[in-house]
Amino acid sequence: MCRHLAYLGPPVPVADPIIRGPHSLRTQSWAPREMRGGGTINADGFGVAWWTPVLPTPPNRGPGVAWHGGSAIGSESPGIVVGESDSEVRGRSSGSAATVRTGEPPSAARGVGSLGVTRYRNAAPIWSDPAVDEVLPQLFSGAVVAAVRSATAGLPVERAACAPFTRGRWAFSHNGAIPDWRRALTAVATEFGVSGLLEAEALTDSAVLWVILHALLERSDPETALRQVVRAVLREAPGARLNLLLCDGETVWATTRYHSLAVLADGDSVVVASEPYDDDPRWQPIADGQLVVARAGRSTSAALDIEIERAPS
Repeated sequence: MCRHLAYLGPPVPVADPIIRGPHSLRTQSWAPREMRGGGTINADGFGVAWWTPVLPTPPNRGPGVAWHGGSAIGSESPGIVVGESDSEVRGRSSGSAATVRTGEPPSAARGVGSLGVTRYRNAAPIWSDPAVDEVLPQLFSGAVVAAVRSATAGLPVERAACAPFTRGRWAFSHNGAIPDWRRALTAVATEFGVSGLLEAEALTDSAVLWVILHALLERSDPETALRQVVRAVLREAPGARLNLLLCDGETVWATTRYHSLAVLADGDSVVVASEPYDDDPRWQPIADGQLVVARAGRSTSAALDIEIERAPS
């Protein structure tokens, strides 16, 4: 399975929510406490997404021409490659490939039009990537989503399979697994009239689930979309583990289905996490079968109205 978290609040270094506390998300990659039968470690890659104001489109002055002190699109510098037609910036560290996805234009955003999502992913274990200590601390954001991955047996271990999955203003992570997911998610997509499953970034249950959820987000509000997709998946695969995490840079939505989740609301910030990163008594565990809605400094939860069964072994 996986471990994931979301932070909303005053701008902090992007690395801060990942390495914060004696039981940080990074520590949970090799020493998780609440896997609940979903594996033992989370060493199959990691990812982080953060939101920043979208800057004006730079003028096109031709290849190799800098603007406002920045490198022109198509230029190369040590360890980083930027492609003109590619929405991702690929970095190389410790001999493995990693990815930064640049912020997308806010044309389709509703209510968060000034924010864009940037993403960094690596198929290697988080503890092996120096960017976590050397690059991410230099970037600041008031909204961060991060995940470490434990790949389900038989699914690919690759960068494209690592959460967060992003599109438009959204970032999404799935902590769990869907039995017989190809059949189950094909049936769910058919139920909702969702096409384009082949557009999924990777051949995994989480990536395909994101295609379906994003299509529902185009039709309804996040709470409705999450309720719809959880109920539909459970009808097709009653043993599915569905801790979902969704963020648009201002609000976090999360579901609990078999896996642990906790919330820490601290003044003007909030953290939603698979496991607490410290022993702060203000952490609130979230019961199974809940939908959490969190904004900076506060959170609420309500029942998903699903049948709660014993977690599969």
